[in-house]
Amino acid sequence: MRFLWHSGNAEPEESTTRDPVSYESVVKIESKTILGVTFSINRISFGRRMELSRQVREISQRAAFLEAGNELREKIEASLLAQEIDAMYLRWGLVSIDGLTIDGEAATAVQLIEKGPEELMREIVSTIRGQCGLNEAERKN
Repeated sequence: MRFLWHSGNAEPEESTTRDPVSYESVVKIESKTILGVTFSINRISFGRRMELSRQVREISQRAAFLEAGNELREKIEASLLAQEIDAMYLRWGLVSIDGLTIDGEAATAVQLIEKGPEELMREIVSTIRGQCGLNEAERKN
């Protein structure tokens, strides 16, 4: 019989120690556009969201302003800024690419932007944005 008080003869209580929860700050994804290619991206965290927001804020405000304009020049400038934002997401979120070389060298974010397959770049940017939890309206800004 067990009582509420402890005595020298009491059975030792079972340890409630649990294994620590493992959290990976990077996620690896298989490309849907190029078979055999995988890429690793940063998972969003509070600090990473702050960092990314700071980087994107000014450019996205300017892009929204230009997009509202009526002149062709403003529309082109807004499109260019949107592409710069995509490049910023890619440089910020892409950790590595496996299974792809560009001109004989291991692929990096910079190489992917400059001379890599555009469909893969768009897939990775879309995945990074999804990791950030942005909806379609927020993505346009």
